[in-house]
Amino acid sequence: MAESAGKYDYIIVGAGTAGCVLANRLTQDPNISVLLLEAGAKDDYGWVHIPIGFLHTTDNPRTDWQYRTEPESGLNGRSLLYPSGKILGGSSSISGMIYQRGQAQDYDRWAELTGDDSWRWDQVLPLFKKSEDYSEGGNAFHGTGGDWHVEKQTLRWDILDAFRDAAEQNGIPKIDDFNRGDGIEGCGYFDINQKAGLRMNTAKAFLRTITRRGNLDIMTGSQVTRLIIQQTEQGNVCTGVEFVGGGRAWTADVSRETVLAAGTFGSPQILQRSGIGPLALLQRVGITPIQDAPGVGENLQDHLQLKMVFKTSQSQSLNSQTRGLLGKASLGLQYLLKKKGPLTTVPSPVGAMVRSDPVQSSPNLFYQVQPWSQDAAGTPLHAFAAFTVSVANLKPTSRGSIQIKSTDATVPPTIKSNYLSTPEDQEMAKVAIQLTQKIVSAPALRPYALETMQVDDNLSHLAGELAFAGTNPVGTCKMGRADDASAVVDSELRVRGVAGLRVVDASIMPTIPAGDTSASTIMIAERAAMLMRAGR
Repeated sequence: MAESAGKYDYIIVGAGTAGCVLANRLTQDPNISVLLLEAGAKDDYGWVHIPIGFLHTTDNPRTDWQYRTEPESGLNGRSLLYPSGKILGGSSSISGMIYQRGQAQDYDRWAELTGDDSWRWDQVLPLFKKSEDYSEGGNAFHGTGGDWHVEKQTLRWDILDAFRDAAEQNGIPKIDDFNRGDGIEGCGYFDINQKAGLRMNTAKAFLRTITRRGNLDIMTGSQVTRLIIQQTEQGNVCTGVEFVGGGRAWTADVSRETVLAAGTFGSPQILQRSGIGPLALLQRVGITPIQDAPGVGENLQDHLQLKMVFKTSQSQSLNSQTRGLLGKASLGLQYLLKKKGPLTTVPSPVGAMVRSDPVQSSPNLFYQVQPWSQDAAGTPLHAFAAFTVSVANLKPTSRGSIQIKSTDATVPPTIKSNYLSTPEDQEMAKVAIQLTQKIVSAPALRPYALETMQVDDNLSHLAGELAFAGTNPVGTCKMGRADDASAVVDSELRVRGVAGLRVVDASIMPTIPAGDTSASTIMIAERAAMLMRAGR
């Protein structure tokens, strides 16, 4: 028999990027109680906080759900690892630490798709600024004094500076801020989420400061199996959750709202296991339907990365610097004593927002450049000096899905990314490879004697071989208008057909923003908290 964890005003499922923000904001009211449930462990694993630890947290069962896609025809039959944080702080504990908001038109498009002008860029910019603590000081686009620390990088790499010069020689200007909404076309160092040489995850930023509040309970190692939904004369009402933790079954009751913040993969699985999802799927798995919601688990989209590794004659590569015990000891000592040096690097210090051709109204290709290389996430760095150029289509037309296979929450779902499944995406992949070849062939990179790729005429096949799953999956519980049958939530993130239930994470994005999605997810949580407090 399940043990009761009590009754709360709010239950938040998922202590990741959005869940930590929500817990902070809701518990500012001392008169309400909040239960925060996280399937992963506490973020006390050392590699989470050392920036270079991304090499050890991805594809690690201690910190990563280790999802995999189904074999994809567009990827020459390959199945890809899909990293997703399974730890306090969620994906903010294993991500690339890039602070990037996307383009103004991304949010204006959300407003059009939802019929709600409060999602427009000029309306959400104050929410971005509210949570931000920008090391360079506040201005029209940046805020100070918030919980989410953002700073300029101090670490520089000669090979990355040379890449910026090479991009400029190909008409891509140098810029110093990707977060102004417009005018972000160019190449530069990213703003990052670090402080004093340590990763800034949302658990550290939004939870550590409120542990003394007596109205927040946090339970880690607690996986929600399903929502408790009562069918009343007035309609369906979510009254709590069932979960497993510490080897026991639990229930928790809610008096106001339950919020799913389990992410693009987690939230649709919980809805489906609770009887909210596509009718055919629920019947196939043997779940009694509560709400036929065809959009749950659909509309999956991401920035597929085409990763190209270039060997170089120069030794200034993380590959070389971490080779041998002496090299590792030297870097470790530098970090231990000063919190500086290569161990503070983010995966991709430099990026670029580029238009594939002048006809494009805004940048549609997204570069991330890395001073290191490896065969795949979680594998050792290469034994040779090299750097990696990763490029993604910012406006993919391919759409995938996520579906549960069983009522058992421990069984991984079926993830079909459908990468490169449309002619538009296939063509853009070819263009991206060709543009990358032009950049690395520029005069600025000639001193590095790069060993360039051998490119044949079959660029589609090459793209499939170069592809790695992106780290910005969104859209599986998308928001939309009342007449959009595929919309899972309304513009205030309330689940259609079920009272007392919201989804607040990257899954609600109807279309993917142009860039990393962590900052956008925090903004969504800020907006949801504002709506929930106003609703009380």
